[in-house]
Amino acid sequence: MSFTPQFFTTAESLVDSLDKKLLVVLRDGRKIIGVLRSYDQFANLVLQDSLERIYVGDAYGDIERGVFIIRGENVVLLGEIDGEVEDELPLRQLPIQDIMQMQREEAEAKARKDKLRLHLLHKQGFSVDFADHDLY
Repeated sequence: MSFTPQFFTTAESLVDSLDKKLLVVLRDGRKIIGVLRSYDQFANLVLQDSLERIYVGDAYGDIERGVFIIRGENVVLLGEIDGEVEDELPLRQLPIQDIMQMQREEAEAKARKDKLRLHLLHKQGFSVDFADHDLY
């Protein structure tokens, strides 16, 4: 009788990640880093000593979140963090107030760019979805 290894694609495969530091990317774009303490069959996660990390360009800031419970359907990606590789990344940590300001400025610049792009497309005769003059 031969043994064939089975690979699990369910929540059961998280057992190797227990008590390890993970990065979890959520559906709304947030990135949460914490130690996986528990999970269930729906891949609902409990992270301890967690923080929300916000990236802007080559900088980041952290907001401490403590114990963080994540509903499994909100997880887009999760992976173990290699501490040695993390320390060698060319990123600089800034105070969260500075990161939040940079994030606001980045969002405003994107909004201006999108508005200009939509205006130029409309001038060329293209329909622009979600504009004020749309009838739907």
